[in-house]
Amino acid sequence: MAYLNENLSHPKFAVLLAAYNGMAFIEEQVQSILEQKNVSVILFISVDLSSDGTYEWCCDFADKDSRITVLPYGEKFGGAAPNFYRLIREVDFSGFDYVALSDQDDIWLEDKLFTAYSVLKENEWQAYSSNVMAFWDDGRELLIDKAQPQRKYDYLFEAAGPGCTYVFSVEILNHFKKHLISTWQLVEQITLHDWLIYAFFRANDYRWYIDKDYKMLYRQHYDNQVGINKGVVAARKRFKLLKNGWYRKQVINISLFLQKDATTFNSRWLLLKNINQLRRKLSDRIFLFFIALVGLY
Repeated sequence: MAYLNENLSHPKFAVLLAAYNGMAFIEEQVQSILEQKNVSVILFISVDLSSDGTYEWCCDFADKDSRITVLPYGEKFGGAAPNFYRLIREVDFSGFDYVALSDQDDIWLEDKLFTAYSVLKENEWQAYSSNVMAFWDDGRELLIDKAQPQRKYDYLFEAAGPGCTYVFSVEILNHFKKHLISTWQLVEQITLHDWLIYAFFRANDYRWYIDKDYKMLYRQHYDNQVGINKGVVAARKRFKLLKNGWYRKQVINISLFLQKDATTFNSRWLLLKNINQLRRKLSDRIFLFFIALVGLY
């Protein structure tokens, strides 16, 4: 399906927004997407079964702006990942040059998409992500740095950063979409879409650029599903996930999705031996080394 664009000379973006009970912040986010400069945007919204009027608001907004399409409503996804999987599976990307992912509660700087386009077009990268500026209602800000040099196997143990910064060429994302559909039952067991997508691109030798600059304000609030993952509460949550085997299971499932040997890093010795290739950030490598050493992984 081909979509009309306000300027046919501009790069054409499909933006996929996953929403759930988002009335507190979604309007500001949608406005920041539609106000992107030097690009043409069509916004696709999938609303998880909500109780605060998010779906009705999205439909009303779509009635006023032809650049918004709201997917059929009524399904309970139970998390951002299955909602994004649904968007990637059901949206027709023909007629677009690039696809971007969006959360419901952030604020995009007006040149976010054009910056991604410039990197992808001029340097022949196939995917783009970036650092973000986290912010709180009390005025605090914190740069979240994910732009350390990529490691050989980092994609098996972490994402490229927040999925809401991700931008892809349509051609390569369609390869991911085809594999997503063919492995749907396995995909439904993978909790983090941003980790899975990054793994697919890297494992298939597609070139991924992580920008050290930020083009998005990353809102932090009580209802964040993931957030910046810092602090005592976040540390306790990570420890619990490690202890109950969630992290290890995700690595195995992602390996199976990639059709790679899922036992590659099941051996503690192999994990410790290859530790410098498993995470981008030094402190993360040290932490992974420790939990492997004491048998928590």
